[in-house]
Amino acid sequence: MAYADIRIEAPEAFLTKEASAEDLYRTGLIYSEGLDVAVDLVAAHKFFNLAASRGHRDAKLCRQEMADMMSSVEIQKAQRAARDWMKKAN
Repeated sequence: MAYADIRIEAPEAFLTKEASAEDLYRTGLIYSEGLDVAVDLVAAHKFFNLAASRGHRDAKLCRQEMADMMSSVEIQKAQRAARDWMKKAN
């Protein structure tokens, strides 16, 4: 079997609605640093935003760092994705 045939799950594949702020924060770190995935500032902002909404202090700082590197359209996209995730999770 070739390695190209192996499907790797997205970092958030195992997150549930009960995901802790720390798990959401770590997912944001994965996307912001490109750890085994392509760097994705929109996804990073989304997960930092979700973690921040659950009280994670470092996530608030990281969310702002991501926003400083993003366009207003990208920020809106990330915020929309976070709201959609919350609706699906609840």
